[in-house]
Amino acid sequence: MIGVVAVSHSARLGEAALELALQMVPGGGAQVRVAAGAGTDADGAAVLGTDAVAVAAAIDELAVDCEGVLVLMDLGSAVLSAELALDLRSSEVPVRLAPAPFVEGLLSAVVSAAGGAGLDAVAQEAAGALAAKAGQLSEAEPPPEVAQSASDPDALTRTVRVRNPLGIHARPAALIAETAAGTDVRLRRLPDGPEASAASLSRLLVLGARQGDELELSASGPGAAAILDRLSALFDEGFGEGTEPASVRSVPITEPTTEGSDDAAALPTSPLAAGALLRGRGVSAGAAAAPVVRVAPALTEPDPAVRIAPEERDAEVSAIEWASVAVADQLRRRTEAATGEAKAILDASRLLASDPELVSDATALVRAKGLSGTRAVWEVGAAHAARLSTLGGRMAERVADVLDVRDRIIAELLEVEMPGVPEREEPFVLVARDLAPADTAALEGGQCVALVTEDGGPTSHTAIIARALGLPAVVGVEGAARIPAGATVLVDGDRGTVQLDPSPAAVERVRAGSEVVAFDGAGVLADRHAVPLLANVGGAADAETAAAAGAEGVGLFRTEFCFLDRVDAPDVAEQVAAYRAVLAPFAGHRVVVRTLDAGSDKPLPFTHPEPEENPALGVRGLRLARRASQLLDDQLRAVAEAAEAESARVEVMAPMVATIEEAQAFVERCRAAGLTRAGIMVETPSAALLASELFDVVDFVSIGTNDLAQYTMAADRLLGALGDLNDPWQPAVLRLIGAVGDAGRASGKPVGVCGEAAGDPALAPVLVGLGASSLSMTSRALGRVGAALRRVTTEQCHRAADAARSSSSAEEAREAARAVVDA
Repeated sequence: MIGVVAVSHSARLGEAALELALQMVPGGGAQVRVAAGAGTDADGAAVLGTDAVAVAAAIDELAVDCEGVLVLMDLGSAVLSAELALDLRSSEVPVRLAPAPFVEGLLSAVVSAAGGAGLDAVAQEAAGALAAKAGQLSEAEPPPEVAQSASDPDALTRTVRVRNPLGIHARPAALIAETAAGTDVRLRRLPDGPEASAASLSRLLVLGARQGDELELSASGPGAAAILDRLSALFDEGFGEGTEPASVRSVPITEPTTEGSDDAAALPTSPLAAGALLRGRGVSAGAAAAPVVRVAPALTEPDPAVRIAPEERDAEVSAIEWASVAVADQLRRRTEAATGEAKAILDASRLLASDPELVSDATALVRAKGLSGTRAVWEVGAAHAARLSTLGGRMAERVADVLDVRDRIIAELLEVEMPGVPEREEPFVLVARDLAPADTAALEGGQCVALVTEDGGPTSHTAIIARALGLPAVVGVEGAARIPAGATVLVDGDRGTVQLDPSPAAVERVRAGSEVVAFDGAGVLADRHAVPLLANVGGAADAETAAAAGAEGVGLFRTEFCFLDRVDAPDVAEQVAAYRAVLAPFAGHRVVVRTLDAGSDKPLPFTHPEPEENPALGVRGLRLARRASQLLDDQLRAVAEAAEAESARVEVMAPMVATIEEAQAFVERCRAAGLTRAGIMVETPSAALLASELFDVVDFVSIGTNDLAQYTMAADRLLGALGDLNDPWQPAVLRLIGAVGDAGRASGKPVGVCGEAAGDPALAPVLVGLGASSLSMTSRALGRVGAALRRVTTEQCHRAADAARSSSSAEEAREAARAVVDA
């Protein structure tokens, strides 16, 4: 096994990149350590920087079990720290410092290492990690490593079709590599496309296989037929992402139309009107409103044949000089706003931008040869970088800095954006077809307030890193390319909507609601009645964030992250390790674990071998136990072992319960596993109507408002066009919540709310009045909800609840509750 060390200036970036990389190998088997950040300051805030001692310790830790270690670094002093770590380490394990892109390289290296590759092969995979993105952004031919090659005449072959909407992106490629680990399997895009080894994540991505493409799989040696069967099954199942056409997975644009117009088919090609509502899939909660900025395209190499007339060369020289001054000024402003190591790095780039040698060499080429300013800067930058590279060691690390400054000056000359994520001093919404991991990760600490992409899904890298950075995000937005740059949009990550040119009142509401409000760790009403505010988490990183935000516990621990994007279920030991990482930050606090909620929008190959016609009403949640009983028993056993090893107060609940018999059977299985506190999710109208009888069986309930609204209103919550029906303010939904609350009060047992509604500061008092004894939400909402509850009394909550549930519409319910709360 080869170990991997990720060295980053930012602990948050390092952990987010690691979480993304480990999701590429859900079956485990990767040995990875993060050595990120430079500790904390006196106030406990993370400090940017790198620590050679920490890097050396990570290498030594991996050396115990690994035959070699690959080190990936983000930029600047990370290289210096990695080099110094080689002198500080105590182990003798072979170590390779990889000149690879940090995020993409980490993904490729982890997948290759988990597949059993040697140090040279892992390093090569990491180094080639940018080939897929480079291929997408240019017309270049595929690199020679993936050129079409002659097939083994004795190999078995199988033809498969790419069925999942997003094609062979990182996650399907990782599943292919994991399945084919240790075997000689190759894939070729038909009819005459490139070929790649199944063991190489980067090469698989360069294939560029999209939905509908056919691939030829070939394998030789013992077990070849079985491997091809497993790979064919992955393609047939859409890699767990579904197999619908991409057009079906995106919802058409809804725009205001003139009265009497019925030409809906013309809408997608007409210009977007003010107020147009685009719908996609919300993958990171929250809302934000700001002008649109687009990802800048890659710079193309300036044409070397262009020549400047002698009489125009002085003007061209002046343009270079002014461009370098402008870039230096931009970097100076960013430097002033930065702190710690980032400040030093930016200041070094600023000095490079105003380097008199770089400018004078470029202007000399213009005067002597008549090159264009852009071509002169390009050639001088390349020459300076080449000289630094030949020096090696610490000087070679400045190559990336020189090329970055070169591109900045060229972009200034062309009056275009720098490639990749733009830099702005004012808040903006980033709109793109899709974002690479490095692009998304680069947003940390910037002015981006939300993400909108045409492609992507709920488990894409954009979604994962957006949630890690706390940015509202909507993906799969058909028509996003038609949003004009500079237009103000309102992005709602909860509803999955993007509104063009919203009203000033709507913008003000969103901006007021998105303000970060500190939470002091105690949810109470104005009359000191306690309402614990808990967090919804989906993994260890979320748990750490929630604990740091002051959450009083976890009201919803989504365990799906252990099961997604894999061909078989995790074993008990793997689950125990994952669950312990979530429980550890909440020692002594309540943590409510929801058992696997697969199905519907989260189908799994090992639980849903065949597509269901109506998955939202199919075998999902607790109903999986009918099909895979051992799956539930293994999970309960893992939760019990994790609870015994940690000191959190663990409770377990089952999703998608509809009958008393289901609840009773679940509680019995929990008791058999050694779990003393067992409850259920109230997501179906039947569970709400049977609440009194259910409390005779269970210890607590938690209301999932998202699904309860879906099933009460008979409106698919993934269908943006029905967003107005999937509103927790709908009186029918509020009345069902009230019925559950009344039953909870009568039985003296807790009633939690863990759906997105719990994080709405306006709705929180109503939920308390309806009988909620605790509220669980995203960590970012804790402060706002806590502040809203401190302004109302128990009596006001009851009156607001009565006013809302007796209303005749969702809007009327909002206004009625507001009138009580604001009185």
